[in-house]
Amino acid sequence: MTRIDRFIFVRLLLATLMVLGVLVFIFIVIDFSENSDTFSDRGAELSEIWSRYYLNYIPEMVRLVSPVAVFVAVLLVAGQMSERLELTAIKSAGVSFYRFMVPFLLFATLVTGVLSYLDGYVIPGANTERFDFERQYLARGTDRIDRSRLYRQENESTLLTVNYFDNRSAMGYHVRIFRFDDKRVQEIVDAARMEWQEETRQWRLIRVERRVFTENGIERFSHHQTDTTLSVLPRDMARSTNDIYRLTYPEIVDYIRSLERSGVGGVSLPKVQFFGKLFYPLGTIVITLVGLGISTSNRRKGGRGVLLGTGLIVIFFYLIIMKIIEPFGASGQLDPLWAAAAPHLLFLFISLILIWRAPK
Repeated sequence: MTRIDRFIFVRLLLATLMVLGVLVFIFIVIDFSENSDTFSDRGAELSEIWSRYYLNYIPEMVRLVSPVAVFVAVLLVAGQMSERLELTAIKSAGVSFYRFMVPFLLFATLVTGVLSYLDGYVIPGANTERFDFERQYLARGTDRIDRSRLYRQENESTLLTVNYFDNRSAMGYHVRIFRFDDKRVQEIVDAARMEWQEETRQWRLIRVERRVFTENGIERFSHHQTDTTLSVLPRDMARSTNDIYRLTYPEIVDYIRSLERSGVGGVSLPKVQFFGKLFYPLGTIVITLVGLGISTSNRRKGGRGVLLGTGLIVIFFYLIIMKIIEPFGASGQLDPLWAAAAPHLLFLFISLILIWRAPK
């Protein structure tokens, strides 16, 4: 890296950290002002609010606002260099506009890598603790997708039904297991409840009644309890809209495969959430290109204020389009991969037009 590259890189880093710190601070102040009464009414201690809630919320805040912080930093640094004619001087020295973009893209790529790692391996653990705190003290609306009359396809020859499943105790009630072949039902197992045994990774069936269908009739067996191995796990039973945000990338892949194997509906939602998590950090590179295209275009009246205003309008529409398209992927009207990628591809196309039209 040249001295100019290092100069731009450091300015981008400082500007990003400044904007990031301001946005996170504002978010915490607003959130605390809205929820302070609820915290007090439900008996949450200040130390617990900070350690269980906000410390675990900050990584998620950083993930959400980092692309915006980088975008503002690019507008400030590149726009200031353009206003002060530093960009003109760099071009006069024989440095092309595309070479000038290199430190900006390197910085955006670094931020993308950091966000991807945080989102894939650090934030899920923090989100789990935060969601538990919210459920205990904020009493927000349930995020459960289904909790009663559950049907799961254990395998090609086994069907599991559960009348009600309690997520906190990992316990299901009024359980029935059908085992069959191509022609007929071979066995029906009824149990008053099923309990997950973490040590053995098995389900324990309580007060079991088995009916085995043979050519000679029905044979009945009773057991007080018995352990059985099923491919269906507690997380497959207690689905919620934020499951994906509790899991690392490898766990998400395994979770989605498990849902598809068990035959549940609504798999498009976790898929579009997963692809959204994958593409969101890449948006940092896209909006960096957009910021460079806007900030290095011909100067307009109004100075830096107009530049920042234009940039914020662009990022606002970027986020709005992501939120508009996501439900179409969750409902299955669009392929989840395309629903997550479309906004980024659209703004990548816009950024390339802006870069092409920028003065060279």
